[in-house]
Amino acid sequence: MRRRGTGVAFIAISAFLISTKYISAAIFGSGVNSWDEQLFNGMLEYVGNLLSNFSLWSLMIGIGYIIWGEYDEFNTKKQNLDE
Repeated sequence: MRRRGTGVAFIAISAFLISTKYISAAIFGSGVNSWDEQLFNGMLEYVGNLLSNFSLWSLMIGIGYIIWGEYDEFNTKKQNLDE
């Protein structure tokens, strides 16, 4: 897999992890009769920040890989034009 593809995969993992956090909080509160913003924020706190942290790291790694892939492509095209 090339660097750009790897970057897109990491960004997809990031989206999966952040959605997992919200789905986990919703499943945790599925037995509640009435919903409000404070209750859902409490459920998000119960789930914790680990998924958010991993999602942020995965997003940064994915963006880094995409930038790296674009930089390599730019250098390759530049070398082909110089020849």
